[in-house]
Amino acid sequence: MAVMTRRILVVDDEPDLVEVLCGALRYEGWQAVGAATGAEAVSAARSWAPDAVVLDMMLPDLDGLAVLEQIHAERPETRVLFLTARDAVEDRIAGIAAGGDDYVTKPFSLAEVVVRLRSLLRRAEPAAATPSDALVLGDLVLVESAREVSRGGQPIDLSPTEFALLAHLMRHPRQVLSKAQLLDAVWSYDFGGQAHVVELYISYLRKKIDAGRAPMIHTVRGAGYLLKAAA
Repeated sequence: MAVMTRRILVVDDEPDLVEVLCGALRYEGWQAVGAATGAEAVSAARSWAPDAVVLDMMLPDLDGLAVLEQIHAERPETRVLFLTARDAVEDRIAGIAAGGDDYVTKPFSLAEVVVRLRSLLRRAEPAAATPSDALVLGDLVLVESAREVSRGGQPIDLSPTEFALLAHLMRHPRQVLSKAQLLDAVWSYDFGGQAHVVELYISYLRKKIDAGRAPMIHTVRGAGYLLKAAA
């Protein structure tokens, strides 16, 4: 599959700065063009459809906030990284509150601009498709082939036995599974004095899956355990 080349619009009234920034962005493999005024920036955004804009807050005709408003009126998905010479916290907050994604304060390093842009563009990428062998329940995802588990997008490290137990629970969501059933499915034990093994591993899973979150693993007294999406 071809990799899409990102388009970056650099807006600043200092020609040397625009040239240096565009050069650094092209070195990253991106397309980059410059604009010296707010009006040029709005026109370029309309005709060239950039993925991101590096936008100076102080321009000769419009300020950066006005440019941002006009660009987002037509292309709200465009990411914006502000360049500002202002140190006041309220000025930085104003840019973010208006819909900007990030900012760097002049003077800055080219590496910082590139890193911040890379982060913004990564956030703009569509989420990867869910693998065909993934088990999904609420915000809990288990991918059997990759042996990966995450909740709310955060990876969770499980031992092989914990993984097997969670996988079995996820294959039977919202069903009460007895300790005997879990022993047979995960450990291949005949039920006989081994209930403490299930209890122990359920406690391990709870610490990793439910810690600090709305619980998904529930005990049904006298019957067993069930897994369901958090309310």
